[in-house]
Amino acid sequence: MRLRGRKGIREDIESQKELVVLNAKDHKGKWAELFGNNNPIHAELGMGKGRFISEMSKKYPNVNFIGVDMYDELIRKASEKAKAAHSNSQEETDQDAPLSIPNLKLMLFNIEHIEEAFEEGELERVYLNFSDPWPKKKHARRRLTHPGFVTKYQQILNSNGEIHLKTDSQSLFEFSLNSFADMGLRMRNISLNLHVDGIHPDHVMTEYETKFAGQGMNIHRCEVVIGEAALAAHLEQLNQPKPES
Repeated sequence: MRLRGRKGIREDIESQKELVVLNAKDHKGKWAELFGNNNPIHAELGMGKGRFISEMSKKYPNVNFIGVDMYDELIRKASEKAKAAHSNSQEETDQDAPLSIPNLKLMLFNIEHIEEAFEEGELERVYLNFSDPWPKKKHARRRLTHPGFVTKYQQILNSNGEIHLKTDSQSLFEFSLNSFADMGLRMRNISLNLHVDGIHPDHVMTEYETKFAGQGMNIHRCEVVIGEAALAAHLEQLNQPKPES
């Protein structure tokens, strides 16, 4: 995918040092230090224009979020989305002050080498939202749910680690479910039509999700339990007695 944007994009994102991270490898194992706290870190791999990660960072201030993409133009667009999402939450008395988004970073990076940006167990959750389906069989290894990528996610996720996947592509969803199953991973909350009963008001939508759901297309979703603590909590919940109807 090639993106054409206005001149000065690189200079624009380079000037946003509080929000944009261009030297991700330098922060490997030190992301908590960069955020200034030990809150859980969630990363969206392939964030596109950044609506989802921006809204999530606003909705959950006690979680640190990192939006990852490899294109300068998408980092710039995501920075605009982030500022728009958070600007209305700034007090009127601070309107002239620089906008601060302490729990959000936008990372310019190639996901193919994601293990070079995060230390083992540094993330709590990975979001894969409407990733490129790479429909040709010869490109299967490029799919972000291929075992080659999932193995890397397993490495950088902690004991509470999970992968949350959403896609409009039936073929990618089928491939992903088989990929997770072949790796012996536990899945939950599998949905073939996430919004069949309408869009829940608490659900944070991506740009693609809004578009496709509006066209009546099915949105597929599942959660993959990776970490030992997350798996133990899931199994304990399954063993809870069901309330009598």
